[in-house]
Amino acid sequence: MYSGSSDGEGHDSSAQRKIPPPSSMLWVRNLRRFIGSGDGLGSEALMELETKRILLEIFKEKQQKSAQAGAIPSFYKKKAEEGSISHRVQRLAKFRFLKMNYEDFCHIASVCTEQIGPKCRRFFSPSNFMKFEKDESGRIAILPFYLYVMRTVSLTQARIDMSELDEDSDGFLQSHEMEAYIRGLIPNLAQLRDMPAAFVQMYCRIAAHKFFFFCDPHRRGKACIKKVLLSNCLQELMELHQESEEEVTDTEQAENWFSLTSAQRICDMFLALDKDMNGTLSKQELREYADGTLTDIFVERAFDEHVRRGKNGGGNAREMDFESFLDFVLALENKDTPEGLTYLFRCLDLHGKGYLTTADIHALFRDVHQKWIEGGNYELCIEDVRDEIWDMVKPADPLRVTLADLLACKQGGTVASMLIDVRGFWAHDNRENLLQEEEESEEE
Repeated sequence: MYSGSSDGEGHDSSAQRKIPPPSSMLWVRNLRRFIGSGDGLGSEALMELETKRILLEIFKEKQQKSAQAGAIPSFYKKKAEEGSISHRVQRLAKFRFLKMNYEDFCHIASVCTEQIGPKCRRFFSPSNFMKFEKDESGRIAILPFYLYVMRTVSLTQARIDMSELDEDSDGFLQSHEMEAYIRGLIPNLAQLRDMPAAFVQMYCRIAAHKFFFFCDPHRRGKACIKKVLLSNCLQELMELHQESEEEVTDTEQAENWFSLTSAQRICDMFLALDKDMNGTLSKQELREYADGTLTDIFVERAFDEHVRRGKNGGGNAREMDFESFLDFVLALENKDTPEGLTYLFRCLDLHGKGYLTTADIHALFRDVHQKWIEGGNYELCIEDVRDEIWDMVKPADPLRVTLADLLACKQGGTVASMLIDVRGFWAHDNRENLLQEEEESEEE
């Protein structure tokens, strides 16, 4: 429907508007007659002609060798010496074929319009050409432009698919609609095609929850489609298109929330914590998370702030369901994001005042200190740690630390780890040694 004529003109008029290929243009024919023998050419143009001649000779030579050697392929080719003609040709060919100037850009636009339709014309506007970095000759690299087109098309298709699932057409997706969208993607994602059928429903539930954690900050139960399209979550999900799964390490798969490895890890973790197998986690069961390195006061506060009471209303009836557990894990694994830090700050804010005082820091770190000593570490002064946190955050008000201060200092995730997890404090205390080990491993 987009490729039809909207002004009622016939095929003859559309044919007249077609842009001829460069070789048929008058100025091209005149220029070729002028430079046919090489007279009037600059040094760059002469090198272009010489390059064409060398490439043709190399091609003919390869054809001749292939014919003589039969069908046996060559598995080794000596690298061209730097400065040699072959090396110069390779560099020029690579530079030449991966870039395009505005004339090439317009010609490609006309070809695509003829072969694909007028819908592709919007990608070839002058403003789009100017968005890309240009070399000294005014050319842009083809790969970034290609990736831009592919990403735009992918986002457009995603928006269409999501809008079709939006039952009330309000621009938001509810949880079951997001799960349906993810379920439809699974056959097209290379790393998820072999997912067991029995695990699909659970996977969609886990995957959809991350979108709502980051795109539904007020926990209204629906995520804005535009926000979903612009979020890093969708980009992370689309990384699973990558075919070469063997090139992706186990660590990288585990770090991607949407990978099958990560989803299975979350399920296994929840089942291992759920000792009584009732489908929810008590405070005592959650204390075993991360090998029991989280402080008791943090677990208590997580239940106070993020776990709803049971229907009976009794204190013992409050247990963490699977959705709340997913929020808990997402917050701990994304402490440096505004969403993760907001979740954790509510737990750190012991009295719900919207800020932390030195007394709050002292009370929070007291549990970390106890686990630190129980682990056989050296004695430390809580006041020194408190002062160090104050120096790291540099709050606007010297008497209190707010969520805005933690976000502004760019070390909010580290501070939160120091206050809720003895392993997080150990990592901060040994940060120099850990950094040195990373640098040594990279050198090896």
